Amino acid sequence: MNNLSFRTIFLVLPALLQVLISCQEKKTESIDYTRYVDPFIGTAAHGHTYPGASLPFGMVQLSPDNGISGWDWCSGYHYSDSIITGFSHLHLSGTGIGDLADILVMPAMREMDFTRRVKTRDDYPYRSRFSHDNESARPGYYKVLLDDPAVLAELSATLRTGMHRYTFNRGGRPSLVIDLSFAINWDRPLETRIELVSDTLITGYRYSTGWAEDQRVYFALQFSAPVGAAIMVLDTVPVPDAAQISGLNAKAQVFFAEDLQNLQVKAGISSVSVEGALEHLAAENPGWDFDRVAADALSIWNDELSRIHATATDEAGLRVFYTALYHAFLAPTLYSDLDGQYKGADGEIHRADYDYYSTLSLWDTFRAAKPLYTLLQPGRVNHFIRSMLDFYDQHGLLPVWALAANETNTMTGYHAIPVIADAYFKGIRDYDVQKAYRAMKASGMQDIRGVNFLKQYGYIPSDLEEESVTKNLEYAYDDWCIAQVAKDLGYEEDYHYFMKRADSYRLLFDASSGFMRGKMADGSWRSPFDPRLSSHRVGTDYTEGNAWQHTWFVPHDAEGLIGLYGGPDPFMVKLDSMFTMDSEITGDNISVDISGLIGQYAHGNEPSHHIAYFYNYAGAPWKTQYWVRHIMESQYTDATDGLCGNEDCGQMSAWYVFSAMGFYPVNPAEGIYVIGSPALSGARINLDGRKTFTIETENQGPENVYIQSVKLNGRDLDRSYIRHAEILAGGTLRFVLGAEPNTTWAADPAAFPPSMSNRN
Repeated sequence: MNNLSFRTIFLVLPALLQVLISCQEKKTESIDYTRYVDPFIGTAAHGHTYPGASLPFGMVQLSPDNGISGWDWCSGYHYSDSIITGFSHLHLSGTGIGDLADILVMPAMREMDFTRRVKTRDDYPYRSRFSHDNESARPGYYKVLLDDPAVLAELSATLRTGMHRYTFNRGGRPSLVIDLSFAINWDRPLETRIELVSDTLITGYRYSTGWAEDQRVYFALQFSAPVGAAIMVLDTVPVPDAAQISGLNAKAQVFFAEDLQNLQVKAGISSVSVEGALEHLAAENPGWDFDRVAADALSIWNDELSRIHATATDEAGLRVFYTALYHAFLAPTLYSDLDGQYKGADGEIHRADYDYYSTLSLWDTFRAAKPLYTLLQPGRVNHFIRSMLDFYDQHGLLPVWALAANETNTMTGYHAIPVIADAYFKGIRDYDVQKAYRAMKASGMQDIRGVNFLKQYGYIPSDLEEESVTKNLEYAYDDWCIAQVAKDLGYEEDYHYFMKRADSYRLLFDASSGFMRGKMADGSWRSPFDPRLSSHRVGTDYTEGNAWQHTWFVPHDAEGLIGLYGGPDPFMVKLDSMFTMDSEITGDNISVDISGLIGQYAHGNEPSHHIAYFYNYAGAPWKTQYWVRHIMESQYTDATDGLCGNEDCGQMSAWYVFSAMGFYPVNPAEGIYVIGSPALSGARINLDGRKTFTIETENQGPENVYIQSVKLNGRDLDRSYIRHAEILAGGTLRFVLGAEPNTTWAADPAAFPPSMSNRN
């Protein structure tokens, strides 16, 4: 070959490489990840998910409601049911408290009698039977045949609007019911309004109270066909010839031409105004092409799901994984209008120059969901934190559990703090860092929710505060997070103060029983003591659990906890017994949240989620590998009851996403991930900046749960953790698995994950 040929190759090679890269990108883009998502997973048992249409982190969640108030209907829908009362536009994914289900719409083929007062679901005149055989869903789309009116209902969504398509039969007069009185669980309307603006537009609002004490939803409904007649009803009294009604329980039925076969409905919503709802319709959903809206929704979901390219030994594994990723991207939910306006925590209207989010289930999601976003959604993390800081400006404290910009004060801890600390130390800082620290400190120095007792006694006395042990342990962790940020910002005095409080967990450890116990104000232990005892919310030291499940919450100082037991061996004896003993829970008021039991380990609720990874800190990572894989195989399936407990706005699913890839953030603000046992054959994380981090698994199979060796970028990895920075740099993590444990891998103390005691 002559020199010209070499020169030609040299010149052409970059172009050839670019073509190859482009082809690979197109190949990746052509993968339909959405086909592995089943929105019905988690709609049975206690998963509390909904099957309807939403976009990632979208404002609208358009989904069917069964019309029952009950714990397993917190999302409005449960797979055991066979009745649909309508389709409302706001829903909660996997929570343990029910609210929302606002702006209900239902197609009908006959005039309804609204004069009967609704006491049970049977009193809704427009309810319909349905069969799961005639129901389907995919990301951004839901379809069901309503048996009684024989109407096919299809739903889709944009970020701030819902899209309906109804196909009517010829056996009556097509109509729609709009019922603003519809309410389930904690919710009840306070003031409602419906106005027939034109023959194709209805606007109004619904103010309500419930879990969110001050919720306001403004709406605009546009129809693809003109309204021929309308009936307006307040409570149970028809209002003849009215074009608008206002009151406690406004309802309307609008009728269309008898020969109408297809009707499309667009619904815009806003927390600020009808004008905002109308703007959303004009900007996000201007046409009448339902199929395009549904296709766009599917495409958007596919783009989000493509952030991880996973492979598995069977399609069931991919369905579990990608449905988990889908669920992890349903909350927090967008709350600001297109122009940035939103109703704030103070009830006033504010304007943000970013996307403001609510539905902040922080007690759940600080553990794994929020750390997952630092990998997959770093841009949104800045918006989440700015939302929390604006909440602080309006409320005086960081949010605990924010819903519709209301502080519900649900659950324990002040877990906005680890979310901010986690982002800060990962370099995600597009917000006012000094304000963030002031907000963290303000929450840590509040005089409510037991913090006043923590400051006075050094611990939270059991006789002065309910759920004292859980609160104390969680505050200790949050205080450690404050301390780390304080130190990094140069606030040494604050650092030492909060580090002392981070050590307060030691004061609750009873060496004679080996549990964290309630301690009275006089320093004595609360008696009698039963580590299996659960009492939901009343007369208890533990939140939604017992001593077995809560004793282990010291994620910032695993080594210190191990030391309290006398060293790794007795620590692991205690840990072993938790997994292998029987699952009896005692008490007369047992928390329903305790589910997914393996011994006394309860995977169906968040306090247990880090525990299986604690073996790594004691030199037995092979035990972590066994139990983590066992949890994945026994507590997650691709069936409707495939979640063993409340999905909790992404946390249950984020645990699986991390664990299936082979690692988990035991200390969510640490910047490290503790290694478990990957359930996937492989995964490629597509990071910002066009970098990728690849996980490869050799010998993947149900019997090969134990790590034989690990390589990071071709070099042996002998420690049982990896760093966030190592993932962001891009590279390859390669696992070799086997059927027998390798008890020497990462068993040396130098290989243990860091904890407070071995850092200070």
